[in-house]
Order: sequence, then structure tokens, then C-alpha cells
Amino acid sequence: MLKDKIIGIIGVGKMGSALLSGLLSVGISKKNIIISDIPEVAKKVEEKYSVKAIDNPELAKESDIIILAIQPIDIVDCLQNIYPFIDNSKLIISIAAGIKVEVMRSVLKKGRFIRVMPNIAAIVKQAASAIYCGPRTTKEDEEMAMAILGLVGEVVVIHNERYMDAVTGLSGSGPAYIFEVIEALADGGVKVGLRRDDALKLAAQTVKGAAELVLKTGKHPAELKDMVASPGGTTIFGLAELEKNGMRGSFIEAVYAATRRSEELGK
Repeated sequence: MLKDKIIGIIGVGKMGSALLSGLLSVGISKKNIIISDIPEVAKKVEEKYSVKAIDNPELAKESDIIILAIQPIDIVDCLQNIYPFIDNSKLIISIAAGIKVEVMRSVLKKGRFIRVMPNIAAIVKQAASAIYCGPRTTKEDEEMAMAILGLVGEVVVIHNERYMDAVTGLSGSGPAYIFEVIEALADGGVKVGLRRDDALKLAAQTVKGAAELVLKTGKHPAELKDMVASPGGTTIFGLAELEKNGMRGSFIEAVYAATRRSEELGK
């Protein structure tokens, strides 16, 4: 399905490069992938992966699938730049946070649009991604988008675009929240005498292991928590301290605030 398509990636920073690496890892021909970015970035990626780097308009002209891996602030200028080369045969996949399908359609007029929100864990092929397929997209378009994002992690389909901002606030921004958790856990370990490198390794693996338990057992997090928190034991004392300091409420409000900001970026 993907192997017959010319795939163009506009923006090959962390996310664009992760998708590029994923495509190559499953045997997509280097001849079928083209990239575009500022000259110094494009040259480095071109040399590293042996793919062709060209400018945005030429990329749009040659590609069947155009992946917009750029910042929201750059999206309108980019779309105006490629406008002359877009027709209804083109599938445009955008990862620009907050930018609605209708905004892209209003600029390009033609084409089929899918809005995507991956996260930084795509770099290690552990992303949590969501896709929303705009009007005029086909089942094949959805399957291709899922195949591309599936190369760098897990994917869910969102059927109402309004919830893509919530995805941005939760899983898009979420890794940063968890990095804070890992750092804080490690700091706690250092406070009670552990070496920094040991504490960091233990903290990171603890978060990874807990996540795997949720995903692989299918148990509710509260049920898993109760499996650890024995009566009068160490864990329940630690949990009580977290509750005292508003840990749960802080995470909820972080997701809410990031969601609202994603909505603002789309206006």
C-alpha cells in the first residue's frame, strides 16, 4: 500500500526524522521518499538517510502523500507555498498542534486531509498517536496514516476533531509531565542516599514497568495500585503524601491547560 506511493516530508526535525526512519525500517524505498527543510537541516538528513532533499513546492508536486511535520506557526506560510501543486489526488497528513482540517482546506482548497498528534516517544518507536480523518478521506487514507504512525508506536482513531486538542494536552504533551515525574522520583532517591545514576535508572524503569502493566494486563490503574499498597505498608504512606500535595489534581489541570493552549493555537 505505502510502497507504491511517493511520500514527502516537510520538516525533518525530531518528529519528521522519526517518521522517516520508521518508513525506511519497513522497506520503503529511499527513491520513494523526499524531504524538505531549511538547507542546513535538509543537507544533514539527506546525507544521513540518502534521501532526496528538494524545496517545498517541488516536493508537493512530486508526492502522493505529504507529511507536514512543522510548527503551527509555520503552517499557513507552508500551505500557501505549496498551494499551486495541490489537487484532490494528494493526501496531506499534518502533525501541527491545534491546526484544524478546515484551516488547511481553506488555504489549499483541494486535497484530502488527516490531522495527527504523535508525541516525542516516536524517536524510540514508542509514541502514543491519534489521527483524525477529515472529509473526503477514504478508508485507504486512514489505513495509510495508521500504517505510517504505527511505525513509531501505538495509534488510535479519533472520530470527532474537537477531541484532538484533548489528545494534544494528554499524550502530545504527556511525555514532558512524565519526565518531571522520573526526575522527581530520582531526586527522592538521591535524597535518601542513592547514587544519581542508580536512582535515575530505577525511576525510569519503574515508570516503564508500571505503564507496561497497565497496557498488558488490562487492569484499571486503581486496581494495580491496590496490588502494591498493602495495609500499613510503605506504599500507602507514600500515596498519602502525594494526595496531600495535590498530585492527581496537578496532572488533571496540566492536561486541561495544555488542551486549552492547543485550542488557542488553532485560532
